Amino acid sequence: MDAQGLPVPGQPTSDAAGPSPVGPLSELSAEVDAWIRQVGVRYFSPLTNMAILSEEVGEVARIMARRYGEQSEKESDRDRDLGEELSDVLFVVFCLANQTGTDLQQAWKERMRAKTARDRDRFTGLDQG
Repeated sequence: MDAQGLPVPGQPTSDAAGPSPVGPLSELSAEVDAWIRQVGVRYFSPLTNMAILSEEVGEVARIMARRYGEQSEKESDRDRDLGEELSDVLFVVFCLANQTGTDLQQAWKERMRAKTARDRDRFTGLDQG
């Protein structure tokens, strides 16, 4: 938190359980923050980044619909790289997390724990009809 009590980009907040361990998401978060500070100069506002995220997800959707769905792929779309577009989505997600003080490493860990507890036996025996 900064002097005004606001989250500091690139410094995820911690919860009562303490700070999350360093992991691949924490490393990516720090990499995005370093790039923003060295190359990008500043973060766009969260609302602007939300609009950018929507745009990037739309680019992924276009590739998916045309390459793997029922729409025909246009010649101009054939060279578009799905991995690059998904990486653009991740970049903006990390920007949003950084600027709101969201610790994605900890959130991921907690979410996977909750999903595992919820779904552990969910699909057991479905094929035994």
